[in-house]
Amino acid sequence: MAAPVEVAVCTDSSAQLWSCVVWELHSGANLLTYRGGQAGPRGLTLLNGEYLLAAQLGKNYISAWELQRKDQLQQKIMCPGPVTCLTTSPNGLYMLAGIAESIYLWEVSTGNLLVILSRHYQDISCLQFTGDSSHFLSGGKDCLVLVWSLCSVLQVDSSRTPAPRHVWSHHTLPITDMHCGFGGPLARVATASLDQTVKGCSAPCTIGTPVSVEPHPMSACPQLWEISSGELLLSVLFDVGIMAVTMDLAEHHMFCGGSEGSIFQVDLCTWPGQSEKSFQSEQDSGKVFKGHRNQVTCLSVSTDGSVLLSGSHDETVRVWDIQSKQCIRTVTLKGPVTNAFIMLAPVSMLSSDFRPSLPLPHFNKHLLGAEHGDEQRRGGLTLRLGLHQQGSEPSYLERAEQLHMVMCSTMEKNVLGGQDQLRIRITELEDEVQNLRKINRDLFDFSTRIITRPTK
Repeated sequence: MAAPVEVAVCTDSSAQLWSCVVWELHSGANLLTYRGGQAGPRGLTLLNGEYLLAAQLGKNYISAWELQRKDQLQQKIMCPGPVTCLTTSPNGLYMLAGIAESIYLWEVSTGNLLVILSRHYQDISCLQFTGDSSHFLSGGKDCLVLVWSLCSVLQVDSSRTPAPRHVWSHHTLPITDMHCGFGGPLARVATASLDQTVKGCSAPCTIGTPVSVEPHPMSACPQLWEISSGELLLSVLFDVGIMAVTMDLAEHHMFCGGSEGSIFQVDLCTWPGQSEKSFQSEQDSGKVFKGHRNQVTCLSVSTDGSVLLSGSHDETVRVWDIQSKQCIRTVTLKGPVTNAFIMLAPVSMLSSDFRPSLPLPHFNKHLLGAEHGDEQRRGGLTLRLGLHQQGSEPSYLERAEQLHMVMCSTMEKNVLGGQDQLRIRITELEDEVQNLRKINRDLFDFSTRIITRPTK
């Protein structure tokens, strides 16, 4: 079986030759291009391994391409307003879009708009799901990062406003990027912002909670969080603004892209017990990637942790050898790079005869039941993208129920042995008790005889 192929997916803001290009990471061979529109920052995502979605820069629609079809016209998903960021759940069942200060959540199989979340006070700048699709995170220009439980959002009463699980308000300037590691609800999250203050608080913080601050001019402070507890694990202070952040799969290193073009490597395992650290470029010169001439906009690490991909406003995408910090390939684009990431190529991308299992549905622009909105279509056939996943991938509640049934069955069979075996076992235990009582009486009689036997 052939090894998985890692590819780099890139977009720029000019889109003169194409909207998106895909090339093989290690050889640099061009594999695919997609035409039509300009993808905005944090606005490129893969849906179900079958479609490529791109939020159009300053437009109120999302372009969708089938991964393998060439010379195709992109499909358009109309939205209520310009989309500032976009993501899809790893299981392919949901799509999230940031529109102004609100988060829109669609069900992909039906196209229904399920909920609109309005807890940010300014435009949403980035969205990301956890690897198991159980949670998603939102960052905005209001300096807040919110952690949402997907289950809670979907099951909330229509008369109530959904509430985030955590509100991280330690940043004091707009959120520029964030990266979610592996582990689902136990994952760690790195956030980047244009902060110009340093905070010494390591506990979860809510809106309005007073926080002690120490001014530090011209500084930026990426932070590492824990989803399960909501605690701030680490703050790293830089002397330049941080525009992009990512981690390797093992989460040994965090990479931060600066506003002046440098990329900084933070070794997470070298600061045990520390919740705050300053990165000194002069002292840590061996941890800096230098080559970009303008701000770094996006970062991504290969699966084996040996290669770093970076995009910049200097209109280049660079591939770096992490160990030596040397640039091993430079790809020049026609405009500032808006998206660049590494992924394992899906089968649909490399197979020329592959077609999506189901077409994309009509995506509603309004919540169902709204007087002025799109009504649910009746009397027709509803095609559900991802139904095969819904059948093979049970929900967390179904998994919990199945696990409970298995545990009960195992306990009954292995520990108690079932009703019939239970009665047999009780009889055996009663016989054993009687036998032990008889042995105890015999020992007592024997001891009594020995003690009371007259001495000669």
